[in-house]
Amino acid sequence: HTNDPGLAIQKALTYGSLTRMKIDNMREEHHERVIKNASEMAKQQKQEEKKVEFKENGFISVSVGDGLTDLFHELGVDEVIEGGQTMNPSTEDILGAIEKIPAKNIYILPNNGNIILAAQQAKDLTKDKAVHVIPTKNIPQGIAAMINFVEGFTPEQNEEAMTEALSEVKSGQVTYAVRDTVIDGKEIKAGNIMGLSDKTIEIVGTDVVDTTIDLLKKMMDEESELITIYYGEEGTKEDAEKIAKAIEGIDDEMEVEIQYGGQPIYYYFVSVE
Repeated sequence: HTNDPGLAIQKALTYGSLTRMKIDNMREEHHERVIKNASEMAKQQKQEEKKVEFKENGFISVSVGDGLTDLFHELGVDEVIEGGQTMNPSTEDILGAIEKIPAKNIYILPNNGNIILAAQQAKDLTKDKAVHVIPTKNIPQGIAAMINFVEGFTPEQNEEAMTEALSEVKSGQVTYAVRDTVIDGKEIKAGNIMGLSDKTIEIVGTDVVDTTIDLLKKMMDEESELITIYYGEEGTKEDAEKIAKAIEGIDDEMEVEIQYGGQPIYYYFVSVE
C-alpha cells in the first residue's frame, strides 16, 4: 500500500523488469464498498417495511386471566392488556397497544366501566389511525362484541353492530366478601359468597355452587337461549359442570357452555344471552 504508486514502480524497476502490473485505488474501492453496503441496507429496510403492511382492522381488549386472554386472541384480538377491578390500565398503556398494531382501524374493548374514559382519551390522542371505542363494561360484553364483528362491514357499521350486541348479553360475577358490610339492604358477612349482576348484588349465600345457580335463575328469562360459565382461579370445572347440570334441569332447552377463564378473585363470570 502506498500513496505514491509511481515511486513504488521506479523502486521496483531497480530490481528488474515488471510484468503483469496492476494498480488499484484502495480509497475508491473502500468508498464503493461503503456505498454498496448502504444501498443493500436501505433495500433490506424497504423490504422489512413492506412486510409490515397495514391491515384494515385491529383489536385491543382489556382482560384478566390466562384463559380469557387466550379466548380473546382466538376471537381475533391483536393486543390484550392485563387489567382488572384493582388494576386499571392507563391511557398510556392503551396508546402503547395502539402503536403496536399496524391497522387502519383499531377497535378497543375496555371491558370495564372504569376504563372507558382512558380508552376515549387514547382515541383522542391518536391521529394516524381511526380508533373506535366499544363501551364494553365487562368480559362477557367484550366477547359478544368480538363475535358480532363482521369482516366486510364499514367501520361505522361494525361499531354499531358491536355496540348493539352489548344489550343482548346479561353479565354476572360470583365472588366473596372480604369484610362485614351492608349493601342495598343486604347484610353481608366476611366470607359470604356474593352473586353480582350488572347493577347490584343479587344473591348472598354461603355456598359457591348454590349462589351461582340462584344468580343465573334471576338472570334468566323466557327469551334466554345460551348461558356461558367462565370459571376462574377460585372456581373449578367440576363445580361449573354441577351448575350447568342444575340449569339444564330447570330448562332443558337452555344451552350451557363452560369455559376456563383463569380470572382471580371471582369464582365465576357468567353470561346469559
